[in-house]
Amino acid sequence: MKILALEKEVPGVTDDQFTEEILKAEARKAWELNQSGFLRELYFTGDTHEAVLVLECDSADEARRRLQELPLVRAGLIDFRVTPLVPYPGFGRLFSRE
Repeated sequence: MKILALEKEVPGVTDDQFTEEILKAEARKAWELNQSGFLRELYFTGDTHEAVLVLECDSADEARRRLQELPLVRAGLIDFRVTPLVPYPGFGRLFSRE
């Protein structure tokens, strides 16, 4: 199942809390999750610099659990809105044989 995870603001968090040490740990963990096949795509929004992740796992609950492995999430500096994705059904209306 594909899951879209959109970073959401954590009230009270300031930029100076994002230390070089935790950002390096975050990058290492993101690489590990990418190599495992869980984290398929990783982007940042161009305007707000918030993370946009495309995940592959069995459920939204699994996605939430695995995202807790990220150092920034564990530290309470970021959080995610997790949304399961389903295939677009519209092409079937065009190409199905009736």
